[in-house]
Amino acid sequence: MTQYFQIHPDNPQKRLIDRAVEIVGKGGVIAYPTDSGYALGCHLGDKKAIEKIKWLRSLDDKHNFTLMCSDLSDIGTYAKVDNAVFRLLKAHTPGAYTFILQATTEVPRLLLHPKRRSIGVRVPDHAITRALIDTLGEPMMSVTLIPVGEDLPMTDPEEIRDRFGAHLDAVIDGGACHLEATSVVDLRELPPTIVRRGRGDLSGFED
Repeated sequence: MTQYFQIHPDNPQKRLIDRAVEIVGKGGVIAYPTDSGYALGCHLGDKKAIEKIKWLRSLDDKHNFTLMCSDLSDIGTYAKVDNAVFRLLKAHTPGAYTFILQATTEVPRLLLHPKRRSIGVRVPDHAITRALIDTLGEPMMSVTLIPVGEDLPMTDPEEIRDRFGAHLDAVIDGGACHLEATSVVDLRELPPTIVRRGRGDLSGFED
């Protein structure tokens, strides 16, 4: 049975965050709010949960999964970052950006693009998301909750419960989110390549 948590978007209740993190730690899949729509999340090393998310989103092996990170120190563990890239990351985090980077060996193979060995990373600017990651103590595997055949991320937690509740272990209601997805920037080589224009000022990545 899907659990439904109503969590304050600015002051998340610790006991509810703890319960949600416990679900993730036991292999559960959750829907939760971010600074750019709702997302699906699970433990980064849980194959069964990751396969469920791939099924829910109809994702193939070429999809870049995203690691939701608490801060830049987490990014350095899971992605290869030189000084120039680090400066760009520091200037644009936290925020509604997904950065494509070359993965390190710490990233489970299941999450990697099969040819490029790349990974998406984010440092979100949302209190609930940050509380989840901080309590979990490591990045959380995540993908934006965009239903199959649609172009925009879901923003209404009650609709998420109605449409996907049978397949989720928990839905976190943190109120409505932004309708626009993150901006996606490929930083594997400089100058950066803008893969998708979404939320977030992209002027710092353009000539």
